[in-house]
Amino acid sequence: MSGRREEERELQGFLRDVDEVAALIEGLKSTDPDVQAKAMAATEKRLQSVSDKDGKKPKPKVDKTVINVRPSPSGLSSQEEMMSPESFLAALEKDAHERARRRKENEASANALKEKGNDAFGQGDYALAVQNYTEGLKKQKDMPALYTNRAQAYIKLQKYEKAIDDCSWALRCDAKCTKALFHMGKAYLAKKQFQQARECYLKILKFDSQKEKLCKDCISEIDLEEKRLSEEEAASEDLKTGKLTAVAVSEMLQKLSKPDQDPLYYAGGLQLLTDLVQACPEQTLFRTNGGFGVISNNKVIERVLSAKINSPAELELACSLLLLWQAVCKGNEENQRLLLTHPSVNVQLPALLCSEAPEVQEECLALLCLYAKTEHGRVLLIRHLNTTKWLQTLISFVKVADCRADSAMNLLTHLILEENFKIQCRIKLSTEALPIFIQLLSSSKPLNETALSRCIALLGDLCSDVVIRMQMAENQECWQACLSFVNQCWTENSITRYPECLYAVLGLMMNLSLEPNSVIEELAEEICDTCMSLFNSPDGRIISRAVGLLSHILLASRGALEEAVRRDVVRKMIRFLKAGGQTTTNYAMKVLAACAKSSRLAPMQIVKLDKKCHLLRKLLSWPDEVVAGNSAFCLGKCLEVPGTATTLLDTDVVRILLRATTRNAQRPYVQENAAIALGKLCTADARHASRLRELNGMAALSASVRKMPGP
Repeated sequence: MSGRREEERELQGFLRDVDEVAALIEGLKSTDPDVQAKAMAATEKRLQSVSDKDGKKPKPKVDKTVINVRPSPSGLSSQEEMMSPESFLAALEKDAHERARRRKENEASANALKEKGNDAFGQGDYALAVQNYTEGLKKQKDMPALYTNRAQAYIKLQKYEKAIDDCSWALRCDAKCTKALFHMGKAYLAKKQFQQARECYLKILKFDSQKEKLCKDCISEIDLEEKRLSEEEAASEDLKTGKLTAVAVSEMLQKLSKPDQDPLYYAGGLQLLTDLVQACPEQTLFRTNGGFGVISNNKVIERVLSAKINSPAELELACSLLLLWQAVCKGNEENQRLLLTHPSVNVQLPALLCSEAPEVQEECLALLCLYAKTEHGRVLLIRHLNTTKWLQTLISFVKVADCRADSAMNLLTHLILEENFKIQCRIKLSTEALPIFIQLLSSSKPLNETALSRCIALLGDLCSDVVIRMQMAENQECWQACLSFVNQCWTENSITRYPECLYAVLGLMMNLSLEPNSVIEELAEEICDTCMSLFNSPDGRIISRAVGLLSHILLASRGALEEAVRRDVVRKMIRFLKAGGQTTTNYAMKVLAACAKSSRLAPMQIVKLDKKCHLLRKLLSWPDEVVAGNSAFCLGKCLEVPGTATTLLDTDVVRILLRATTRNAQRPYVQENAAIALGKLCTADARHASRLRELNGMAALSASVRKMPGP
């Protein structure tokens, strides 16, 4: 203990010396005579004290009142010259340079020793790592990284008190050293000092808000460990006091440890145990009394897990085991963790998901869904199990006609909430998952409509991952399957089969069309034709998505756009706009804007169908910026049609456009397109310009035009 105090005194003294020397140099360089005189006095005192410490004879003191910094006609004596301010400064700077040189050498040596320590740590030789970090600290005592690295090695060696001491030293060198706080928190957690551990991570958040997720995870780990200890203490007390269920759990586990019994013997015992472990104390007793050891220590149970099920007795045993796991893991995070980290379960649980026995699959899905309902459980699944093949496995359950399909979709719904699962889905998507999905869409057999529609929708949700979306969007077979499925669901006589599936597949196609590519361009006209055929659907949701998909496709293909205009798409969009509906209005205006931009015929059709541009003027005030901006754009294009401006003389179009130009600074798309339309209006008919002057709008229009970005 005294050795640590001595080290601390040495470090603090060293740091004070550095600060004092730096302050003296600044003082001697000062142009203020008073500051310089004080620095000289302090410097002489410091040099004198250094000489005394070294055991040297002190130099004679000089009365500073006789020192003259100006040249003397007779010249200065050698002693006087040595004691001049210039001499003091030169000596002190020389000393500072020497100190800096030695410090640089020591720093290089310390860094080299740190790297040697890191290499030893990486190889698992934590004692050697500690030795190297310690040697490095002899070279440079104020290097926080050496303390934090040594603390990490001490934690591996379970020397938690020493780790905490090292972290404290690092914080003396750098009060904001988050690495020191992190390892200190780990050491406190290992010592079961939960409150101190929490405080470490809360301090990290004060210094670095970007580490919020890391600190949240660490605090959750602390909470779980504290909860685990509390549960185990309560369960132990129940067993000591002879609580019936507690004693029964212990006795049943002893009976199940009996080797080489018939599978039905173990199945019956597991079923009785399942009934007993429905509450937290009994779940905890299962864990603390070797319940998970039943898996690895019983050859009969292990055989059922690792091999093909060959008899009804083995099937019952496998299902009983899965039901027991559900019971002991429900709401118990520590049991969930122990089960998934058990070697046998880690390997066999994914295999059970693909078992040939439907009953085993059903119970396995139920167990996995239990995990996936919580963030903690999902993280455990993704961290400890290989889920790269789960997407195709879960999609394949849609083919079955029982509850397994719904359970598989429930599991997938929860899993795709995790980004890491999406990343794992990328690996097998093109080679395994998509072919199964394409088979589902192309199947001639009746399917579970609810499960299929959810499956399609979940694939659409997965497209929020750019990599997955690009893989699917560039797969021509996927597009062809989607188109064929739409045609299968929608017939010429307007009869809709699988309406929920049709709605879902249109949503998927909308997501895929966000990534323009050669496949979409090649199929654009066919997709456009499919969308327009759906405009007669009695289901407004399907119409809305068909218009939305069309709004994406027309931007990707000039040929598809021209074909759509020829097929009277403008008339259909005007009809939808008049019917209203926020989502459909948004998509329909995008279609009109795309047509107006690339087709000469489209603006003329709009002018003909929308008398005096009544609908466009109305939509200029729409709260959605995209709708209002596209309305202004289309109006500008319509004003290029001869005679349109004149037909609007008796309307309030100037006032509406001026308002959109001057009051939409926060909606630049609306402001810019409204200003352009207003300019075209005034150019096409001077009477509109006169009206604009009456409204004092010329200056506002000019200002808006000047703000527009250049070409």
